[in-house]
Amino acid sequence: MTTATVHATPAHRGNWLTRAEAWLDDRGKGAWIAAMVLGFIFFWPIGLALLAYMIWSKRMFNGSCAARARHHRHAFKSSGNSAFDAYKADTLRRLEEEQDAFEAFLNRLRDAKDKAEFDQFMDERAKKSNDADGETVDA
Repeated sequence: MTTATVHATPAHRGNWLTRAEAWLDDRGKGAWIAAMVLGFIFFWPIGLALLAYMIWSKRMFNGSCAARARHHRHAFKSSGNSAFDAYKADTLRRLEEEQDAFEAFLNRLRDAKDKAEFDQFMDERAKKSNDADGETVDA
């Protein structure tokens, strides 16, 4: 890889924090954990900040950071063939639409389950209230 190629990739643009994040992402979750441990060893607030960032950005709980970074880099890279690039863009757009539709479906499913559970709770509460009212009236 030549120097011109290194500087042309998106991972090497931006400030030093962006470059460090891209560098760690390229090496995977183990690199993030090693950086966090070293941060705790040398100056504990750095380790704490890295831990908080890893949790906030969901790097601790997702798959490999390197796989995600590679996917993003290669997904939009031009092949040089305009017909294939158009097909790829259309396919990616269609897949994103399907993913959005599926996520909306899952949200509707969760909402329906939440509503059913809430309705069941309210029915049980009303039944208990009626039972309690019936006992005091009989007394």
